[in-house]
Order: sequence, then C-alpha cells, then structure tokens
Amino acid sequence: MTLAFPNPSRSFDDGRNAVRFFGYDGMFEIRFFVEADALVKLGTMAGGSATSEAACLSAFDALRASIYDVAREAYSHDHLNSYTLTVSDFRSAV
Repeated sequence: MTLAFPNPSRSFDDGRNAVRFFGYDGMFEIRFFVEADALVKLGTMAGGSATSEAACLSAFDALRASIYDVAREAYSHDHLNSYTLTVSDFRSAV
C-alpha cells in the first residue's frame, strides 16, 4: 500500500514546537511532525519569524500538498512509525 492522508486534521505540539499530522499505510498509522522552524524558513508565515500555534497551523495549511509530498518521500526510504520533517527535507520540494 502507499501512504495516504485521508484525515486532514493537524495540531500543534508545544513540546516538539511542531505541527503534528498523520498518514496511513493500510491499517498502520504513521505520525509526522513539521518543525515550526521549517515553516518559518519556508517563508509562509507573516513576518517570517512568528511561531505561534495559529501561524504554524496556517502555514501548514498553505503548504499541505508539499508537506504531504515530502512526507511520502521520507516514508519511501524507511518505513518508520514517526518522522520529524525539517527545513532540509523541503529544499528540493518547495
């Protein structure tokens, strides 16, 4: 099976300072986190440096398709149950 994202929900994880979302490979749930710093450096946040929860969630929504592509790419290399996506993961995608 391929990695799918049927559930569009996402949330901000204060402890990781990242946006959390889930992908599914068949019946297996895969956790993903996108670091707030990655969202800032991708230039989608107003002012380019705000890392509030609302700003991060808004940036995630604006980049959702690219984030899913990067998540699929990361998952294709190793089938882990959790991934943290950083700005370096997005260099060739965005």
